[in-house]
Order: sequence, then structure tokens, then C-alpha cells
Amino acid sequence: MDFGYARVSTADQNPDHQIDALLRAGVNEQNVHIDYASGAKASRPEFNILMKRMREGDMLKATRLDRISRSLLHLVTLGADLQQRGIGLHIIEQGIDSSTPEGRAMFGMLGVMAEFQRELIHANTMDGLAAARARGRVGGRRPKLSEQQATLAQELYDKREKTVQEIADLFGVPRTTIYGHLNRSTTNARKTTGDNAA
Repeated sequence: MDFGYARVSTADQNPDHQIDALLRAGVNEQNVHIDYASGAKASRPEFNILMKRMREGDMLKATRLDRISRSLLHLVTLGADLQQRGIGLHIIEQGIDSSTPEGRAMFGMLGVMAEFQRELIHANTMDGLAAARARGRVGGRRPKLSEQQATLAQELYDKREKTVQEIADLFGVPRTTIYGHLNRSTTNARKTTGDNAA
């Protein structure tokens, strides 16, 4: 089944040219999805619905690549996703059609580029972690509390001067952060005592 996608940047712009081209390309009017949003916007509700509707053997049609993709990276990722799901792509005005040998070659290149991008991200992450370890830092997120703040939080908790919520408010962090820094044996003991007292 053929599906069409049209997008204009604002509600003032008219998508009729795109819709007419999609209808001429054989897309049923009920299968045309239109978004009124900037291409850079992450949220494109109609595009998301369209991606959920399409199944293996379907064809996604649009007038130009910039109607469906926000960036080269997005295009590469989208192309690889469509290829993996067995969904074709036809860009009417730019003559890209995955049902042709040339279009399939382009699809294959998008898949290769997506894999290359994933490998680059992985390599950069590994390089960053290795550099951090060489400087004596371990990987992962930086703690939200300094060592001194964590010590003070533990003292306030142990002396029962403040509740976990009050300590969290004092440092401007969520309660879960405070629990993560508290001595586990102390918190477990407090919980057990509280349970027995109840």
C-alpha cells in the first residue's frame, strides 16, 4: 500500500502542491498524512502515526527529502529503519525510488552510513571513557552532590535532624539522589527500626 507524507512549516503555508503530487503518484487521499511543523521539530504527530501504520511491502512517498527528514543524520536513520522493515521510499520530485536498482543502492548506502554513525558514536564514547580513566575518573554521570555535601547529608540523616525530603530541598536535588548517597546500612537499619516500631 502507498502512503504519502506532506509537511509545511506553519499553518499559514499551503500543502496543496504536495498533496496533489502524492495523489498523482497513486496515494489514496485517506493515506496522506500532513504535519504543520518545522522540519527541525522533534514532535511530528502525523509522521509518527504514519510510521506506525506502515507495514512490510508498503511504500512511503513524499515530494522532497526535506519534507520527511530533519537532517542528514535523521535521513540516514530513517532510511535504515525503512529498509529493515521492508518499506519502500519514493521521493517524487527528486527521482528517488527504492523499487529501482538505483533507489535500492541508495537505500543500501543509507544503511551503511547509519552503521558507520553508530560505530563512530561507540568509538567516541570509548575514547572519552578511556581518557577519563587515565585522569583517575570513572565513567558514568558526575555525582550531583560533592563529597562534602554527601558527608553533610549523611550527618544530618544520622542525627535525625532533617528528613530525606528536607535534605533534598537543602541541596536542591531529588530525594532519590540523597538516598543514593546515604550509607545503605544506616538507611536499612532505620527502615527496619521503623517497621518494627510500626
